[in-house]
Amino acid sequence: MTEIQAKAAVEGYIEELSQVQVTLVAADNHEVVVTAGELGISWGNPELVTEAIGLGRQGNVIERYTALKDLEHENKVLDVELQFDVQTINDVLTQKCAQFDQKAVNVSLKRENGQFQVVEGQTGYVLDVETSIDRVYNYLTQDWDGRPCRIQLDVTVDEPQGSAEELAQVKDVLGSFTTSFRTSGADRSANVSNGCALINGTTLYPGEEFSTYDAVSPFTQANGYYMAGSYVNGRVVDSLGGGICQVSTTLYNAVLLAELEVTERHNHSMIVTYVEPSADAAIAESSGKDFRFVNNTDYPIYIEGYTNGSKQITFNIYGKETRDPGHSVRYESEVLEVINPPADQLTADASQPVGYVVVTDSAHIGYKARLWKIVTENGVEVSRTEVNSSSYKMVPRSAVVGVATGDPSVYEQIMAAIGTGSVDHVKSVAASLTAPPPAAEEDDEE
Repeated sequence: MTEIQAKAAVEGYIEELSQVQVTLVAADNHEVVVTAGELGISWGNPELVTEAIGLGRQGNVIERYTALKDLEHENKVLDVELQFDVQTINDVLTQKCAQFDQKAVNVSLKRENGQFQVVEGQTGYVLDVETSIDRVYNYLTQDWDGRPCRIQLDVTVDEPQGSAEELAQVKDVLGSFTTSFRTSGADRSANVSNGCALINGTTLYPGEEFSTYDAVSPFTQANGYYMAGSYVNGRVVDSLGGGICQVSTTLYNAVLLAELEVTERHNHSMIVTYVEPSADAAIAESSGKDFRFVNNTDYPIYIEGYTNGSKQITFNIYGKETRDPGHSVRYESEVLEVINPPADQLTADASQPVGYVVVTDSAHIGYKARLWKIVTENGVEVSRTEVNSSSYKMVPRSAVVGVATGDPSVYEQIMAAIGTGSVDHVKSVAASLTAPPPAAEEDDEE
């Protein structure tokens, strides 16, 4: 063959190999069939043709003669080296094989009709992509004979945590707390009930951390949420999931009473009414706020959450009670400072007529507070520890007032009312300016 013919022959051979099937065995023995071409096969030593062409034609006379004589007795074998693209192998493993990974599901509990039942766990299988890349590459470049083959990928078996015997010890109420949402509208009430249901039934093993945000998100209609009021940058605005912070706050207080380790807690931007100052725990997707805690006991815990027809939400934390019977814990809120709003903020709107008065933001009193943990042993106080400190924004009441009128006297009166800084006074003046004139009295005739 000429050099061009020889290159074409080898390239044709590589093309044939690219069609050979390679079966990759992923998690739980799932088989993924691909071709060598899909794994990025290529010719690794194209200089081989030049070496073959030069055989018997290079060196001095004796070297050329010896090489040619050797060929009369035995073929000279030059190995074709195969290469595979590592990134291509990685893409195949992550896109086609890792989909069969199965996360381990721990043995858990569910509570029905006041009784605990054990829910069996599930073994997990996770593909180790890095070591599997090496396994595929080394086999195909060193041991492959060019025929269809089967390669077992490196899969890690993840055994579920827990057992029925361990969970049987979960039967004591370590902490319980209830708040009311009876003043909430239908959508906010639905959000509270939905968030509570998403947390209910959680089993947490010793050392495991619970994220409230992870449990209740995403805040979408598909996940059961509605538009309702929530705090954003010192204002009350409607958002999907409004009211979810009452869920995290109720859980926070149950966690405090169970004396579990709180690892992340944030107060609201403005004060809430369903718990005392500093006893709240806000979560917010936009600002990255979360409420997290760790099961720092030596036994599993179970979180039970429910709402009732009286619009109350309750969280009970079950575990194994190891605290002394004489041990008791309670929490006290201490208000350090009260910051009352100044005069109302009134904005004149020349596009609206006199009589138009719309309150855009309610007033919120600002607070600085802290929460104390008081521990008693057999009725005697033994410690008083600060749990957290919180600062809540003061927000004045604001309103937009219409001032459009063709009567200069009316304009002066409404602007003077705005100058008082009182929404209530502005409403009174606007009402009097827009009231219809009294009907004229008619003389009665016999």
